[in-house]
Amino acid sequence: MSAPHALIAGAGIGGLSAALCLARAGYRVSLFDQAEALEEAGAGLQLSPNASSILRRLGVLERLLPSSLAPRAVRIRRARDGATLCVLPLEDAEKRWGAPYLLAHRADLQRALLDAVAREDAIKLHTGAAVAGFLSGADGVAIALRKGLIRLEASGDCLICADGSRSLLREKLPGTRPGALRFSGRTAWRALVDARCAPPEMLRAETSLWLGRKAHLVHYPLRGGTVVNVVAIVEEDFRADGWSTEGCSAFLAERFARWDTAARNLLAAAENWRKWPLLDRDPIAHWTSGRVALLGDAAHPMLPFLAQGAAQAIEDAAALGGALSRDRNVERALLAYQAARQARATHVQQASRRQGVIYHLSGPAALARDLAFRALGGENMLARYDWLYDARGGEAA
Repeated sequence: MSAPHALIAGAGIGGLSAALCLARAGYRVSLFDQAEALEEAGAGLQLSPNASSILRRLGVLERLLPSSLAPRAVRIRRARDGATLCVLPLEDAEKRWGAPYLLAHRADLQRALLDAVAREDAIKLHTGAAVAGFLSGADGVAIALRKGLIRLEASGDCLICADGSRSLLREKLPGTRPGALRFSGRTAWRALVDARCAPPEMLRAETSLWLGRKAHLVHYPLRGGTVVNVVAIVEEDFRADGWSTEGCSAFLAERFARWDTAARNLLAAAENWRKWPLLDRDPIAHWTSGRVALLGDAAHPMLPFLAQGAAQAIEDAAALGGALSRDRNVERALLAYQAARQARATHVQQASRRQGVIYHLSGPAALARDLAFRALGGENMLARYDWLYDARGGEAA
């Protein structure tokens, strides 16, 4: 009897992770991506233990470690004067949560995943091939592929839609009632700053989070401290047809003009900015229909305020692989995957929204927040993330 065959639309972090998990579950995998070459946009990301534990089981973490960094702390600072409000210690992250807390470049993670995929005979990666539609039946699922001007077809036992927050396949999934994907009113500005141009205090092996009025700033070193990853998130009215556009440094200079000098100097050191609209959508009731399931941002787009977008997609992949390995009845297994993941992903999705509100407070509300952070202290603040970071939670998902 031949191995069951899974089709995956989208070769981002979620799709690549799902391919590896399904191969470990005994599936043959055909992975399709519309890009001719997989060149990951973006910059740095924070890999919390709930994700790094899964990457370790997949043999990906060992490939990522040489280019990643384990921060010693998260430092929360006040925008107007740079005062430290709280320091969350991370030196014992692996002991506390069962896996390391890492900072990595998104492209390095994708490269590590691609290397692992290339070593799996059961996985075939097809680039320049967009999944345009599907038909799910009792005995399998057929997909329509668009490869340039050529139209192709493929078939398998299940289809996993990992094609991102703007997923076209989600809209075609019967019964999901996906709701509107909407602009959140915030944009993310991203840049990499050469360490030689960055203020020395920005090179510490820690994540810094600055909180200001209707804006916040995150930065941390990457790639052995040779660059500093900088993300500025601001509330603004922004409309763009594309996903990523070039950002104007003059806008940021004006927007952060009243911030502490150290923050302004870091922003000024960036030569090139890219900006993304942050998109949001209410949780949906169904991730599956027949032999088709959603994964990652296609199922639950995440605002970045808990740094969980990649991590939750990786958790999805692990849960999907586990469900399909335990039950060869595909439709039943996909429902089990949804049951295992939906409540947790929705919780994280909603908690990320709330975190964004807290970060961008102003006036008396911001003062109260800052006093609360100082009163709680780093250890108590850290305890608030145990439910999210514990690697056993990710493995059980």
